[in-house]
Amino acid sequence: MIQYNNVTKVYGDDITAVDQVSLNVNEGEIVVLLGPSGCGKTTLLRMVNGLETITDGDILFNGESIQSLNEIELRRKIGYVIQSNGLFPNMTIEQNVTIVPHLLKWDQNKKNERYEELMSLVGLDAEDYRKRYPHELSGGQQQRIGVIRALAADPPAMLMDEPFGALDPIIRERIQDEFLSIQRELNKTILFVSHDINEAIKMGDKIALMKNGQLMQFDTPSNILQNPANDFVSQFVGQDRTIKSLTIHFVYDLVKTIELKDSLSSSATVKKASLDTSLRDILGFVLESEEQAVAIVNEEQEIIGYLDFELINRYMVSLSSEDDPVRVP
Repeated sequence: MIQYNNVTKVYGDDITAVDQVSLNVNEGEIVVLLGPSGCGKTTLLRMVNGLETITDGDILFNGESIQSLNEIELRRKIGYVIQSNGLFPNMTIEQNVTIVPHLLKWDQNKKNERYEELMSLVGLDAEDYRKRYPHELSGGQQQRIGVIRALAADPPAMLMDEPFGALDPIIRERIQDEFLSIQRELNKTILFVSHDINEAIKMGDKIALMKNGQLMQFDTPSNILQNPANDFVSQFVGQDRTIKSLTIHFVYDLVKTIELKDSLSSSATVKKASLDTSLRDILGFVLESEEQAVAIVNEEQEIIGYLDFELINRYMVSLSSEDDPVRVP
């Protein structure tokens, strides 16, 4: 879907922001461009829709060089979400959401249907918000509108530049979960810029970790955490990378290889959790529990077994047999 071929960006005579980066974003994937400030990740993102020019190399979108495509038409095919949400303050929420369909000359009925469909997708009442303005919404609501505006014309790909970075941690986590739920339904191809390793692990199918314009490692979150390619990657992901990796593993992963405990040593009340709960959340529940365990329930809310720290640890040890990562010399 999006292919970077030895892409370089130089500002002026000697400032190299992106240095010969090659990577592929496959259809339906979320690829997170990750790294510290000034590493080139936003420049790499903005070159896809022509907001930054390419000094050398090329980027292909659906097999075509973006340098041969009309910029306006290209941008209408790629949704774009930024940290500040970019809503037009003088437009109503409905007008903001349907701005690209309006430019594409959709008829009014089609625009109305799309607006109502998208508002339902993010749990906002279409009629209630139709005539409101951005300043009348909370930060989380504005960010939801920013996301669905980028989805309005059903683009095959989306660019997201730290879209949740301005939100407080609790709201950010909720919207991340909401967006992943939407992505499971829509299966968009997404380039997502972040400086937060925890967000990258949670959101990304793959992570491209950057330093000084160069690609340090491009791989799955699991492989980057377990097999960092070099010292920079190891230091960036941190000493607690085993704990971080629990974010991308769920109870249903564990029960495929390890049996849950049938009972507990006492009758103390424990918290219940579903099979789709992340092991990082489970660990938090376990540490807070008097019994140091969690009851796992099925869709009918029936207890199917118990999970404790010993089982989580055994599962994480079993993951050491994963495939080798893509490494950068």
